[in-house]
Amino acid sequence: MNETIKAPKISIIVPVYREETNIKPFLQRTEFVLTKINLPYEILFCLDPSPDKTEQIIMDEIKRNENIRLIKFSRRFGQPAATMAGIHLCKGNVGIVIDVDLQDPPELIEPMLAKWREGYKVVYAKRRSRKGETFLKTWISHFGYRVINKISDVSIPSDTGDFRLMDRRVIDEVKRLNESHGFLRGMVAFVGFKQTFVEYDRDERASGVTNYNRYLGSLRIAFNGIVGFSIRPLQVATILGGIIAVGAFLLGFWILVEKLILQVELTPGLTWTIVLITFLSGVQLLSLGIMGEYVGRIYEEVKRRPQYIVEKTENL
Repeated sequence: MNETIKAPKISIIVPVYREETNIKPFLQRTEFVLTKINLPYEILFCLDPSPDKTEQIIMDEIKRNENIRLIKFSRRFGQPAATMAGIHLCKGNVGIVIDVDLQDPPELIEPMLAKWREGYKVVYAKRRSRKGETFLKTWISHFGYRVINKISDVSIPSDTGDFRLMDRRVIDEVKRLNESHGFLRGMVAFVGFKQTFVEYDRDERASGVTNYNRYLGSLRIAFNGIVGFSIRPLQVATILGGIIAVGAFLLGFWILVEKLILQVELTPGLTWTIVLITFLSGVQLLSLGIMGEYVGRIYEEVKRRPQYIVEKTENL
């Protein structure tokens, strides 16, 4: 067996923002698992500047455990950017992205590594159930994944989040993509390689209040996946425009038939006029909105602004 696979260095990538009550419980459970595995590791906290004591608690933990690292950004760039920073700066042969709120159990790291040893390059965590989430939130998530997989150019596993293990080869390929949107699930699906999953029941947050909007956040992720990995919405707008154009031509032809052949005295229809104008205006605005999203993506990519700016690192 390759020496790298015998003794990998594990990088635990943890995006954090305003999580002062969860840092110590997370480290307690994660360190227990990593000590049991008995392999070299690092825990990278990728911190958006927080108004609470999150940074100070991490700094105290670094003094206790030399395997803990801190990456602090110059301002809040958001969880996707924080996750990508951890992927860019991690040093391990495998990287595991996990949230600090303990909804994703650190105990899953061990079975993930077992799958990796079997030869899988990506091992993602698939949710069997979700405690503490409403039916509407669950339905939006299920529906969003199915829409993405219907029209996207890549297949993104349903009922998954960013909680996953990635081999160093996958990490390097994801880094090469260098995309601004940071939709990790789509990028990992795009690069391919041999992938599998482990199932688990997702717990409620250990403590504190989520910084993530349950409904708008899920819709934003779904839309990000659709726009970032498919041009079919543009094709749908084109097809819809063609159908409406044909329909308008047929309607005009029928009016001519009524007037010239059937000799029907036409009464001006204000209602139909309003309906048609409103419908066509809606379609036009929808098409412009879809095109605007793609143009906006092009604009963001052309600017080549960094996804994040690091203010300081500690023990990296």
